[in-house]
Amino acid sequence: MKPTRRQLIAALAAPIATRALRGQNSSASVEIHSNVDVGTIRPELHGHFAEHLGSCTYGGLWVGKQSPIPNINGHRRQAVEWLKQVGIPVLRWPGGCFADDYHWRDGIGPHEKRPKTVNIHWGNYTEDNSFGTHEFIELCRLINAEPYLAANLGSGTPQEMRNWIEYCNYPSGSTLSDERITNGSAEPFKVKYWGVGNENWGCGGEMHPEEYCALYRQFSTYVRTFGGVRPFKIACGPNGNDTNWTRRFFDALRGKRGPEGYAMHFYSNSRSTSTSFDNTAAEEQLASFQRVERAVIQQRALLDSYDPDRRIGLLVDEWGVWDRMVPAEQKQFGALFQQITMRSAVAAALGLNVFHRQAEKLVMCNIAQIVNVLHSLILTDGPRACRTTTFWAFDMLKAHRNRMAVRVANPDPSALALSVSASKQGGELVVTLVNPKPAQALDVTCAISGSNPASATATILNHTSLNAANTFDQPDLITPKPLAVTAAAGKLTMKLPAMSIATVTVKLA
Repeated sequence: MKPTRRQLIAALAAPIATRALRGQNSSASVEIHSNVDVGTIRPELHGHFAEHLGSCTYGGLWVGKQSPIPNINGHRRQAVEWLKQVGIPVLRWPGGCFADDYHWRDGIGPHEKRPKTVNIHWGNYTEDNSFGTHEFIELCRLINAEPYLAANLGSGTPQEMRNWIEYCNYPSGSTLSDERITNGSAEPFKVKYWGVGNENWGCGGEMHPEEYCALYRQFSTYVRTFGGVRPFKIACGPNGNDTNWTRRFFDALRGKRGPEGYAMHFYSNSRSTSTSFDNTAAEEQLASFQRVERAVIQQRALLDSYDPDRRIGLLVDEWGVWDRMVPAEQKQFGALFQQITMRSAVAAALGLNVFHRQAEKLVMCNIAQIVNVLHSLILTDGPRACRTTTFWAFDMLKAHRNRMAVRVANPDPSALALSVSASKQGGELVVTLVNPKPAQALDVTCAISGSNPASATATILNHTSLNAANTFDQPDLITPKPLAVTAAAGKLTMKLPAMSIATVTVKLA
């Protein structure tokens, strides 16, 4: 049948209407129950991770005492200043895969006498071990971070781990503590957090859960209190939401003393290089944070079935985006270097919002990694350095630390729904909202029950391109800016551009 003139006009107009619809704002509504407590947002949920990988440690955090790059006793001065600014609650080191081939005695004593060793996990680089235990502890003290040491279970011995703890924590009078004093540290390091192996299902030994559990029991027997510092022992948990690993580990552990912490890893991978994402690739990667939240809920529930009193804390020991690498960038800047874009910052904020919403289920979360590698806060190249968009995401969300997370009800169950977390302290409410949609702005309404918002101020991190990034030539291209927000009639209202992060500080009446 021949189409009518009206049908032809409608058919021609349809693509135009579709394009117009895509350009329009959508609406999103959530309710914040300010009188329904979830749990305290521990600062450690904003933790970080540094490994001997690429230029994270050497060339990134550590430039050496003789370097022309401005430094504090060998530590890159600019990195120290920026990390103090954002606040690093806890820093995990030396790995990662590197931890299970690292022998701590190689990194103590006079630098000229330290052995040169081969990094078998990351490119067979020869390392001079100039960055060791003393340098790591000094860095932690410079940036006010709690140190977290990952010990070598894969190729080490129980005695090696036990002696490292005594060296670090025993005040004086033993051969090991006196050696620490001779090496320049009269005061003990007081290291609380100790990882008993890392990724032992993979690079840490390719073990079955039962094999790892047997070694965990053996090693942890010798992890003792020295100098009054009771170790917080952290066992290797699953890769992603592997419930089989968790069940088999705890089944094998039955009747024996368990760890204080149990650490899962969860990366958000992509086949796209960091600055070449299209909308579809961005949506696929950012949707993974719904699975991260599901994993936290399910792993905690599984732990509760073995540990109903919650004596064992759940950690997300490594997390973040892992994009496809660019060979030329890795050659120039080191292994697993990736540029950090607006999309990366949105991913970081999505992860932190998950941890806030599930605050009562978690004790620590460490993004990977702090400088130059994967989902980093700082990029460096010789004397040059810049703060990434992820740095600013952490900076914007740090106001939640030590506050009480409150319940957020979101009627949209989709993986790319508006992401919200909220926390309170005294007469103040802090709300972080993330629009993960790469091509859709949102008109946002946040209803607040249990209290009345009297006034609000907000900041936003956003760029029109999801692939935009702070670079050495444009280090401040993307930084937080003021955002218009209205607080009235028990609601917050604002407009969020596509791919944006906003933090709102609300004064309650």
